[in-house]
Amino acid sequence: MNHRAPHQSRALAHRMPACLRRLVYAACACTLGSTTAPATHAAEPTRNQTPAPRPLVLVHYMTWFAAKPVAPGWGWHWTMNAYNPDQFQNGQRSLASHYHPLIGPYDSSDPDVVEYHFLLMKLAGIDGIVVDWYGRSRLFDYPLIHANTAALFPLAAKIGLRIAVCYEDQTIPRLVEAGLVARDARTSHGRETLAWLQQNWFREPAYLRLEGRPLLLSFGSSGLTDDEWTAILPRGKNAPIYLSEHRKRAAADGAFDWPVPPEGLARLERFAADSQAWRLCMPAAFPRFHDIYAQAKVHASYGQIADDDGKTYESTLSRALKSGAPCIQIVTWNDWGEGTIIEPSVEFGYRDLAATQRLVRKWIDPAFGARAEDLRLAFVLHSLRRQSKARAGQARLLDQARDDLAAGRTHQARAILDKLQKPGQ
Repeated sequence: MNHRAPHQSRALAHRMPACLRRLVYAACACTLGSTTAPATHAAEPTRNQTPAPRPLVLVHYMTWFAAKPVAPGWGWHWTMNAYNPDQFQNGQRSLASHYHPLIGPYDSSDPDVVEYHFLLMKLAGIDGIVVDWYGRSRLFDYPLIHANTAALFPLAAKIGLRIAVCYEDQTIPRLVEAGLVARDARTSHGRETLAWLQQNWFREPAYLRLEGRPLLLSFGSSGLTDDEWTAILPRGKNAPIYLSEHRKRAAADGAFDWPVPPEGLARLERFAADSQAWRLCMPAAFPRFHDIYAQAKVHASYGQIADDDGKTYESTLSRALKSGAPCIQIVTWNDWGEGTIIEPSVEFGYRDLAATQRLVRKWIDPAFGARAEDLRLAFVLHSLRRQSKARAGQARLLDQARDDLAAGRTHQARAILDKLQKPGQ
């Protein structure tokens, strides 16, 4: 199955990068659409100063999980080369991860799981997701990832989240190795792939736009050359704002950051230094890096960045939120294999989402109203969804609770969910 290339990344900047100071920030506001009202910015503008829009908080999201009973078997990202989720260790399913999802291993095509994830994001103060995507070719689990990503857009629009795509840079070389793309057709295949995005997902109401243009990221730096990226990027109407990883490629508008385990937090200033000449940059925040690759018999570990009892996440997220960037990216929601998850887990509970709420409120949106206790409402709704498959008449009430949570009406949602949990309901 597909594996990421080694992470040659740089951690985020503590100070506002010059690339953003030079940018007239009001001109780079991220368009969220009518479903999400702009929130109050934390700082009061000085006289004759235009207030900056609220920066968007994005989180990197994987749709590559397959799990019983939705799928006929367990997908590679739960098993890798050494684990069997049908077996149990210390009361938990044996997973290719040092950590365990609070709801158990799940299938990314399960709409109840996606609803649970999206509601948690909304309650945590997250504005959208950056989805890992490999195109539409029939290799490895690429078709599964594509289908699962396509299914996200309607619910994202309903709940009020936005979606951007991060295209994996290694996809085309793997297709060439598999004989599915000719070596002299790398550029034409890449151009066709991104043209499909331009004609389809870029037009979705839920697609994230920056400066009025769809946002596109690429992960990795060794799959395609700078000249190839210049050749494949769409032009004209609906052409994307393009951010490459770590460094700004020749055709990119800027770059985004990603953690590098061997250098840990010491790399925080490198991204700031490198980004001085760029027009746009996207800082990263992350809770830890603790991969399972060696134990899962995939390859050697990339190394580790310690969780430090939550201090790593609080420090990196605070830096990102204070950076002045129009968008920041949390790494990640659910890369369980690399341990960078902020999704609720058996090991950490809701800790990282509660920290997200607190820091969003502190640095960019003092009016943000959801509290730590509200996060559990998404879990209750998800549990009732599972039970309601055998209970008639609950779906409408659960839909209303979902809509209330998405709109921030946590008291109304709690009342519905409390009623449905009573015996006899």
